[in-house]
Amino acid sequence: MRPLHTIAVLASAVVLLPTASCKSGTGPPKPPARIETLPRDLTVAEREIIDRSNDFAFQLLRQVRAQRSSPNTFLSPLSASMALGMTLNGAANATFDSMRATLGFEGLSQGEINRSYHDLKDLLTGLDPHVDLLIANATFARDGYPFVPSFFDSVTTWFDAAAQTLDFGNPSAVNTINQWASDNTEGLIPKVIDQITPDQILFLLNAVYFKGDWTDQFDKAHTSPSSFTLADGKRVQVPTMHGEIRVGRHWTPGVLVGELPYGGQAFVMDVVVPQDTATLDGVLAALNAQTWADWTGGFPDDYTQIEPIDVALPKLELKTEDTLNTPLSNMGMGIAFDPNRADFSHMVTPPPDVHIDFVKQNTYLKVDEEGTTAAAVTTVGMGVTAVPAGLIVDRPYLLVIRERLSGTILFIGAIGDPRASE
Repeated sequence: MRPLHTIAVLASAVVLLPTASCKSGTGPPKPPARIETLPRDLTVAEREIIDRSNDFAFQLLRQVRAQRSSPNTFLSPLSASMALGMTLNGAANATFDSMRATLGFEGLSQGEINRSYHDLKDLLTGLDPHVDLLIANATFARDGYPFVPSFFDSVTTWFDAAAQTLDFGNPSAVNTINQWASDNTEGLIPKVIDQITPDQILFLLNAVYFKGDWTDQFDKAHTSPSSFTLADGKRVQVPTMHGEIRVGRHWTPGVLVGELPYGGQAFVMDVVVPQDTATLDGVLAALNAQTWADWTGGFPDDYTQIEPIDVALPKLELKTEDTLNTPLSNMGMGIAFDPNRADFSHMVTPPPDVHIDFVKQNTYLKVDEEGTTAAAVTTVGMGVTAVPAGLIVDRPYLLVIRERLSGTILFIGAIGDPRASE
C-alpha cells in the first residue's frame, strides 16, 4: 500500500536535480526497517477525504502565495484544516455549510467529519519509530462567557483538545497560550499571540511537529554553494547538499517530481521542479488532487531496493507567519469572518455577533543533511464586535434629530467638515 501523502511539502526554494557531480559519504550503516503497511486499511470514504484535503492544501498554498511579498511560502494545511475543523463544531446553518465546503467536506455530517479528523490523527502519529510526529489541539476560553458546553465536549472527544478557561484580563493568559504553542513544537514556535483584546472570547489552536531523518542521509562534507536560478532569471549561490541518494523520480513534460523518504519510508518529502520554460506559479495554478495522485502514484514501494542517484538539494531554514483570513475568504468561507452574518450558535448562547476574528499560522522549517524538522501552529481567534469605550466624534459623521417615542426623524445631516458654515 502506498504511504499517505497528506503532509507532503511543496516549497518554492527546494530543488531536486537529476544529476550532480559530488558523491556522498557512507551514510547510516543500515537503513531503518521499512514500514510496509498502515495499521489498518483506509476506507473508501477516508481515501476520498484525503483527496479532498489535498485539494484544500493546494488551494490554500495558491491563495497564501498570492498575498505574500516574500519568495517563500510554507504552510501546514493539516494544521489549518484541523484548527478550522474544531471551529466547525460551533458553526451553524450557512456558516457551517461554507466552512465545510471550504475544507473539502461537502456532503458529510459533523459527526463524519469529526471522526475523520480523529482517525487521521491516530493513524499518523506513532506510525514510524524513526519519525517524531506530534499533533496537538487546545482551546482557551474567556472565563464567564456563555459558551455551549457541548461544543467543548465535541472538541475534547474528537480532537483530544485540552480545553482551558482563562481570565483573559490577566496578562498571564497570553503567556499560558504561548507556552502551549512552545511546548507542543519543541520550542520552535514560542509565540502565537501578543495580546488578548476585550472583544476576543476564544482561541482554538492546533500544533503539528515533525522531525524525520532521511532514509539516506547526506554527507556534510559535500555541502557546498551551488547555483540557484530565481524566478526573475537571476542566478545566485545557495548552500546545497550533494549525495548519492535513493529517491523516486517522475517526469512529465515541464515537471520533474522527486521523492525522498524519511526513516522507515512511511513519510516522505516530495519536491516538484519546473522544467524548461515552465514556472512554479504555472505548475501550482494547475495542480489538484488528481494530478498529484498521478505524479506520486508510481514511486517505489521500497527505496532500499533501488539504486541511488546524484541529488543536489538546497539547505533551508524558514520561519513564516501568515494571516489566513483573506485566503480562506477567497476559498468560500467569508461568512465566518462577518460579524453580521456569521452563525456560531453551536458555540455560544445566546448567539451574539460571534465570528472568526482571525486565523493565523506560524511555521518553522529546517532541511539539512540529517533530515527535516518542521512545525506549525494554527490559531483561530473568535471575537465579538467591540463597543468603543467612549463617544469620540473625530471623522465625518451622520447627525439625526428625531422624536424618540414615535421614531420620527425631524432633521438629518451628513457632517464632513465641522469648520464649514454651509
